[in-house]
Amino acid sequence: MNIVMRTDERCIDLAIDKRECIVFKLSRTEIVKLLSSDEESSILSEVQKQGSTKLPSNKSVLVLGDNATGKTTLIAKLQGVENPKKGSGLEYAYIDVKDEYRDDMTRLSVWVLDGDPGHKNLLHFALNKNNYTHTLVILTVSMTQPWFWLNQLTHWIKVLSEHIESLHLEPEEKQEARQRLVATWQSYCEVGDDLDAGSPVKRTMRNNSIDEDDLLPLTDGALLTNLGLDIVVVVTKTDYMTTLEKEYDYRDEHFDFIQQWIRRFCLQHGSSLFYTSVKEDKNCDLLYKYLTHRIYGLPFRTPALVVEKDAVLIPAGWDSLKKIEILCENMNSCKEVDYYTDIITPPPSRKAVSNREIEVQTEDEQAFLARQQEIIKQSVQVRGESPLRSQASKAMPRTPGSAGQSSPKKMEAKLNTSTPGTEGVLANFFNSLLHKKSGSPATPPSAISTPRTNGSDSLLTPDKLSVRTDAAAELDRLARSVKKDVDFTQSDC
Repeated sequence: MNIVMRTDERCIDLAIDKRECIVFKLSRTEIVKLLSSDEESSILSEVQKQGSTKLPSNKSVLVLGDNATGKTTLIAKLQGVENPKKGSGLEYAYIDVKDEYRDDMTRLSVWVLDGDPGHKNLLHFALNKNNYTHTLVILTVSMTQPWFWLNQLTHWIKVLSEHIESLHLEPEEKQEARQRLVATWQSYCEVGDDLDAGSPVKRTMRNNSIDEDDLLPLTDGALLTNLGLDIVVVVTKTDYMTTLEKEYDYRDEHFDFIQQWIRRFCLQHGSSLFYTSVKEDKNCDLLYKYLTHRIYGLPFRTPALVVEKDAVLIPAGWDSLKKIEILCENMNSCKEVDYYTDIITPPPSRKAVSNREIEVQTEDEQAFLARQQEIIKQSVQVRGESPLRSQASKAMPRTPGSAGQSSPKKMEAKLNTSTPGTEGVLANFFNSLLHKKSGSPATPPSAISTPRTNGSDSLLTPDKLSVRTDAAAELDRLARSVKKDVDFTQSDC
């Protein structure tokens, strides 16, 4: 006879499984009459134990990791919040946990510590002597910067270890927590074995008690560093793997080397491993179920996932060194014994100044003004030399003593019509302009008093002929004015 019991404050329900299910609602006095004393005590103790198995409300999760590793976004995803708001220092949140089998609900407290090392003193609010045995720790690293994983995980394990030492826990309590973690690893079995009635996991889920005879030996390399806390290492932003392949030339063996290294780290510290992506919603729901499994004992029937490189799932107790060595078989350019940062090196820093404008250095004011003065002087000298002056200076020969101031007699000699003077220069200049296009030789002023009609001048239009006539008349006027000035000078002498 299989007896299934449900209890409340007043009565106990007994269901006898046969071909038909018959439910009897009996009082405690009537049950005593039906059962013997031994059966009575065993059934009542079982009922009392089942009646008190409600989800506890003193459990908590502590999230540690560097800044920009996605801690706040990950917790918001587990909460079901779409727009997370990042705080500072030590953030507090909670996750609603529901047990569908017992129709019970509770809240899981979540503490998120800022990645700034100056906030380590806030750890005693989230992890203290009272909740040490009721706390699970999540360590986060980001796939956007895998070259920092070694330093980040080593740093936070050291911070966590030093903080636990500062709690001054009782040796018995600390040893009990460590032994509980060892028992969790030893009692792990594959999900397929859960169908067996004698499976340790099945008995753990029912009565949370394991016989020592059912415990398996601890695998090599596991729990070398035992802090007595359940630890889950979460790799966030795994969707960035495609960017690593395109921009940094990462290949499958790089990701295999990264995975085998972090699995060795988790094996050494007794940690679980999850590759997650909030953007693509990978393994987020499984992480929620696994947390409730480790904290509240709720069932978790998902096996280890190692096929997809961006959605790895390694439950605590499943991994071993032999399973990790399978990844090393596909690595050619690197080996598992290589130092992590020798293979996964930081990319060369890009020059941030390339998009900036070149900074201009100011020149001394006096030097700038002196340079501008020289430029102005040079431009004035160039503008002062006209073609007329240059030709006049070439046409007038210098005589001894001409460097000084000229006397009236010397000025008379310069203005004498018998020598090539100003009028000759003007005549030659205008003749060169008039006959530039036609190519005819220059003629004296007397010869251009009337326009010619032979040669190339016959091809000129009436307008051009009138312009040439006006130019000849202007030359005659200049010649007469020069002659008058010469005669006036001679009369004065």
